[in-house]
Amino acid sequence: MSDRVGVLLVVVSAVGFGTLGIFGKLAADAGLSIPTVLFFRFLLATVLVWMGLAARGRLHRFSGRNLAIGLGLGAFGYALMSGLYFWGLSFMTAGLVGILLYTYPVFVVVLSALVLDERVTSKTAFALVLALSGVALITGGNPAGADPRGIVIVLVGAVVYAGYITVGRVALDSVPADQLTAHVLPAAACAYLFFGSVTGKLSVPGAISEWAIVVAIAVIATAIPIFTFFAGIDRIGASRASIVSTVEPVVTLLLGAAILAEPITAVTVGGGGLVLIGVLLVQVE
Repeated sequence: MSDRVGVLLVVVSAVGFGTLGIFGKLAADAGLSIPTVLFFRFLLATVLVWMGLAARGRLHRFSGRNLAIGLGLGAFGYALMSGLYFWGLSFMTAGLVGILLYTYPVFVVVLSALVLDERVTSKTAFALVLALSGVALITGGNPAGADPRGIVIVLVGAVVYAGYITVGRVALDSVPADQLTAHVLPAAACAYLFFGSVTGKLSVPGAISEWAIVVAIAVIATAIPIFTFFAGIDRIGASRASIVSTVEPVVTLLLGAAILAEPITAVTVGGGGLVLIGVLLVQVE
């Protein structure tokens, strides 16, 4: 029963994260700038996550080296990846962006091999070939909604996210993931407060519909998935949770078709399938 609940929690998390691209598209259609969306996303999510951790007695402030690394990961890692993700949405469908970003677990393995001298097995190499073949298929097939610029932007975002995960794993190995998240979120909010102010692209949403989108991104696509993912990990472990969470890009693809009328082509399905198989291979022991 515990396993079923744990799997369900991780599925809920994946569905929540899977809505991010959909809400991102709606935010762009509403005229909201990327700095505005991401500042309020991280600000509101910070409040919710801190309240949740405080209620469980798990809100502990980092200090010294851990604090510096946690804030740096948020301001320069997670913030940058999120910005590239939303930028990619301006060139491609939400479904394709979701698939391409989800190549990050493969890049984590590659970075671990390059930086940490971890052994690259034949299975890992095969997984990398599969994932990159999926990307090549999507690119070469040029399905509706794909754009070379968007592909490059999102793949760079996947590499940045892989770097964020790799650095966090090595530098803060003994730090609980939920407490790291509590420091990453406000740092990312500050990064977009600064960037948006300097560029003049930060504004306060005016209409109720704009606030609805921003709040949905902060709650449905950020805070709830964070809570349910960590709750799921407590029940089924990180390895199984990472495997179950591969439904996330599938959710984005299906929601994009259902809500935004984004096309799903045979090339998209084939390329996306190769990416997901590659991701599953690197995460299965």
